[in-house]
Amino acid sequence: MKTLFIHIQELIQIRETEIKKVSGEAMNTLPTIKNAYLLIDNNRIADYGTMNDLGDNKVDQTIDCTNKMILPTWCDSHSHIVYAGNRESEFADRIKGLTYEEIAQKGGGILNSAKKLQKTSELELFKQASKRVEEVMSMGTGALEIKSGYGLNTVPEIKMLRVIKKLNETYPIAIKATFLGAHAFPSQFKHNKDGYVDLIINNMLPLIAKEQLADFIDVFCEVGYFSTLQTIKILDAAAEYGLQPKIHVNQFNSVGGVQVGVSNKALSVDHLEVMTEQDILALQDSETMPVALPSCSFFLGIPYTPARKLIDAGLPLALASDYNPGSTPSGNMNFVVSTACIKMKMTPEEAINAATLNGAYAMNLAETHGSITIGKIASFIITKEIPSYTFIPYSFGSNLIEEVYIDGNKINVGC
Repeated sequence: MKTLFIHIQELIQIRETEIKKVSGEAMNTLPTIKNAYLLIDNNRIADYGTMNDLGDNKVDQTIDCTNKMILPTWCDSHSHIVYAGNRESEFADRIKGLTYEEIAQKGGGILNSAKKLQKTSELELFKQASKRVEEVMSMGTGALEIKSGYGLNTVPEIKMLRVIKKLNETYPIAIKATFLGAHAFPSQFKHNKDGYVDLIINNMLPLIAKEQLADFIDVFCEVGYFSTLQTIKILDAAAEYGLQPKIHVNQFNSVGGVQVGVSNKALSVDHLEVMTEQDILALQDSETMPVALPSCSFFLGIPYTPARKLIDAGLPLALASDYNPGSTPSGNMNFVVSTACIKMKMTPEEAINAATLNGAYAMNLAETHGSITIGKIASFIITKEIPSYTFIPYSFGSNLIEEVYIDGNKINVGC
């Protein structure tokens, strides 16, 4: 089926060349066409250009987009949306003055989610996660990475990854699975942390590889969590199964995790709220994508990733939601883009590049998602009538999405 979209006020993020990511000054360039058309053939982008160049096309449907804009769907490369219940009580604790670390020390945080998940059936987990996937799709996300990490034992970790696999099979959105067994140390391994590392390596990884349940491996490399030596040990073991790293680093401290990620050819290093000059130098001349999670900083009241330092140093940057029950109970990438502009001083061009093309790169999806490119998957957002794309981050509290197309089909934005 061929569908033609005409009189598009502005077609955003068009890429004619095979650009997989943008870095440094190039992040401030966002290629667009005004008064444009877009042709899709089934689930692929077939053609685009100015209305003046539109020839005769035999199509099944023509849609008028006068005063509306089209841009690629958001590519959210960091989320934890398969979880049980919620942690709103911890939200109240933080208001009363407790820190993220203090909540974790009294049995809250990741361990709280682990207890709930271990008691929840696979079917119920799928039902809860399905609602969240449908929600983020309706808000314009067309590619999504989902991590495990609330199981903290072999059976529940595999249960989470099976749910992620089922979500990928059920919904048109592109979903990548990440094994994050090294999210925290379960209470029974409190005094035997290396024993839990051995459990991950000797029990979890072989089973996950056998069922082909994960695309990536992740480790929370941070003070009070996994040391750099433990992280290296896990990544070395995962490499034998072909799992590329995506690492949680520098959320609260700089402990050498960035350097571990780069030396292990990590696809991305995520969080980066605390960055040193040595961390920035380590990322230069690497293929590792830095990923910022501004909604997490907003919710926890911690520093934001120093986007200007990273970009001005010639580095790329991606934006992701970090959707999870404890530190970011939202998958709204529109808010992520706005917050990046407002709090991280990214330009609208930089933020849109970071949430589309660079986000796709951080999931190994740059060849199919993240830009309006002939041959890529037809996943895009049609805005309401807006004056410019700058209005998207500017009007941070408004729903500016008219329609969302994922894999060539319009979805119900009210779902």
